[in-house]
Amino acid sequence: MKTRTVFDEQLLVLGGAVAGMGDLVLQALEEAVAALTQHDVALAQKVMQGDDVIDDKEEEIERYCLRLIVQQQPVAHDLRYILSAFKIIKDLERIGDHAEDISEYAVLFAENPYINRLERIPKMAQAALKMVSRSIDAFVRKDLELARSIIVYDDKVDNLFLSVKQELKELKKESADKGNPAVDLIMLAKYFERIGDHATNIAEWVVFCLTGEHK
Repeated sequence: MKTRTVFDEQLLVLGGAVAGMGDLVLQALEEAVAALTQHDVALAQKVMQGDDVIDDKEEEIERYCLRLIVQQQPVAHDLRYILSAFKIIKDLERIGDHAEDISEYAVLFAENPYINRLERIPKMAQAALKMVSRSIDAFVRKDLELARSIIVYDDKVDNLFLSVKQELKELKKESADKGNPAVDLIMLAKYFERIGDHATNIAEWVVFCLTGEHK
């Protein structure tokens, strides 16, 4: 088998591995959001217990990327593809960590009524999920326009976060005993804002992979 053919197959394996890790992370995030909105402690615990699988997958792909660089000494687009995959799995791993963080809050708020009064946190959750899903699709499909649209869409998550902070200020004013839940909820919202940032990072690495341009 020709060396180039072998390398092409190795790149396909790498792309499939990154996509597979993306699916694991997206599932974890979807389940964390469901646990939060449905007050499902068992589902939250499942997400927390599954984070090690995501971490192991990141390490596996990282080793594969390094092996390809050493063995194949790629240049131009091939090198950009491997470097992009290497960077993307870092952001995916962080999103997985935040899914675990959100699950911890899902347990905390399982019997807390305040979460039900906040309209914008669920909206942030859905917007963040959308960004993660589309960023993974952009990598798999090598879709430049989709990647660029995700970068722009991040403003929506940021604006929702600002609205949540204002909403929580008003909640805190209602009664002194609601101060602590307000602090916890702002941290919860911050995790969704960070997830949006990581999805944006993934999209930016897709742009780099396809064009060689990066902020």
